[in-house]
Amino acid sequence: MTPRDRAGAAIAALPAIGLDALTADAALLTRVDRKYVVPIEATASLLHDLQRSADAPAALEIDGERELAYRSVYFDTPDLLSFRLAAHGRRRRFKLRTRTYVDTGVAFLEMKTRGARGLTRKERDAYALDAADRLTVQARGEVAEALGAIGVAPARADDLDARLQTLYRRTTLLLPGATPSRATIDLDLRWVGADGAGFTLPRFAIVETKSPGRAGAFDRALWRAGHRPQRVSKYATGLAALRSDLPRNRWTRVLSGPFASAHPSRKDTSCAAV
Repeated sequence: MTPRDRAGAAIAALPAIGLDALTADAALLTRVDRKYVVPIEATASLLHDLQRSADAPAALEIDGERELAYRSVYFDTPDLLSFRLAAHGRRRRFKLRTRTYVDTGVAFLEMKTRGARGLTRKERDAYALDAADRLTVQARGEVAEALGAIGVAPARADDLDARLQTLYRRTTLLLPGATPSRATIDLDLRWVGADGAGFTLPRFAIVETKSPGRAGAFDRALWRAGHRPQRVSKYATGLAALRSDLPRNRWTRVLSGPFASAHPSRKDTSCAAV
């Protein structure tokens, strides 16, 4: 059995939970997010260990599926303003993407902004599925307003275009306890640039934990196994991995570690429009 098969089997062995119950038990509107890049074999072992513990997680199941396909398209300017603001750790920055839930055929436009005081704001609106690779006129107007609120020229919204897409399969977990927490496990990770060139990360999973402050059960299990939170962004780290001419310092640890094992993927002309 391959590490990927072991991870799938570990996920399938967990008890199931529905979306309404997950949201009711751990909505986590105020939360601390921690990200980890973990070998798939280690991820499978962690899930097996947690299954036998008092902190056994439940896996979100929708229409009988626990590994749901996601597709995100990231938008940026020709000079990659969003990427560069993140790469240089600027207090004022933004990230804009569409997220498509492939299995249910639903899409959203999501924009995350951070202003001068370091406060992060995330806006999420339903979006037309057939427009997921582009920004509509209405979307550009709303984005322009959001950019102006953080001191970026609203006119830059006219320059935004699709620069990168990510594809993966996500499992969402609820970890019970006095203070419930959540975690997501992303597998079959793939990045595709605007020219159709890309890469996969077949040996690793990206795990993100979401807890209301203190570390949750999955964090503690990861720490016991020697894994620590890492600075990783699917957009910025992925773009830096694709383009050696871009700043890399902020993500050096993962770029020289897990991402160094990336497998170039065949040029995908079906994705070249993004």
